Amino acid sequence: MQGLKKVYVALMVAALVAGCGDKKDEAAGGEKSASQVAAKVNGTELTVHQVNYALQRIPNLNPEQSKAASLQVVRNLVDQELLAQKAMEEKLDRDPMVLQALDATRRQILAEAYMSRKLGTPAEPGDAEVTEYFNQHPELFSKRKIYRLQEINIKAPQDKHDAIRAQLGASNNLNDFVNWLKAQNLENKVGQGVKPAEQLPMQLLPQLAQMPDGQAMVVNAPDGLLVIVLADSQLQPVTQEQAKPAIVRLLQTQARQKAAKVELDSIKSAAKIEYVGEFVDAGKEAAAPAPASAVEEPHDADAISKGVSGLK
Repeated sequence: MQGLKKVYVALMVAALVAGCGDKKDEAAGGEKSASQVAAKVNGTELTVHQVNYALQRIPNLNPEQSKAASLQVVRNLVDQELLAQKAMEEKLDRDPMVLQALDATRRQILAEAYMSRKLGTPAEPGDAEVTEYFNQHPELFSKRKIYRLQEINIKAPQDKHDAIRAQLGASNNLNDFVNWLKAQNLENKVGQGVKPAEQLPMQLLPQLAQMPDGQAMVVNAPDGLLVIVLADSQLQPVTQEQAKPAIVRLLQTQARQKAAKVELDSIKSAAKIEYVGEFVDAGKEAAAPAPASAVEEPHDADAISKGVSGLK
């Protein structure tokens, strides 16, 4: 029973995606056989195909859970169909917002279906590729760490950034720094957490891996600055054999993304695209992502190290 609870949310999502039955199918193709019908809601048939489709979209579903899961999917489909019928009665299918949502969903599904059929499944990378990736990223594998981080998210205009950086280095401890921020009426939010290397942004991880405990770095944020303090870290390496499944999936994802970009660029080059009015700038080349240099060198401030444990 405990395992079934874990998939309940996935069942709900999958049932929603599976869609509703349609009385038109019966008129067009004749009465369905009993083996094809899973339930009837006010005469509308919900099919076994819809149930199976929903089950296929549930990740990591154990065979032992399949029977109970299929029953839950049917219940979800019945609930969805009841609500959909009520929506139709109230003519919500003509509501402009509903029509826009349906159109957006249809467009997304068609785009994904095209790419899925066009690209297929990427080939599994060879052992040499896996070894190369493993060796290139010691911070994820051979020198993997568990990090305890403390963060101060500061909302500040650009002209305040230099003063904030200077104060960070000059403060005796982090509490003093936070108090200074408050005195300057700079909105800030303090947080902390423990994360393994693989859950951290890749643009930050190599630098964090080299930082000694107690040091801080400053990262440019959309509305200000983010101060990240490495409170402490513990080495927990993984072997290449342990990491291989994750590396294979990652390399396949990268290969698929690269192939998808090539395909999309090809389609764009053959299409006539015109951006109009206030959206004319969308036709210009998008700005490149912020380079790694957007993350500053670690603040070499012993005073910050002294105050790490005092941050609340």
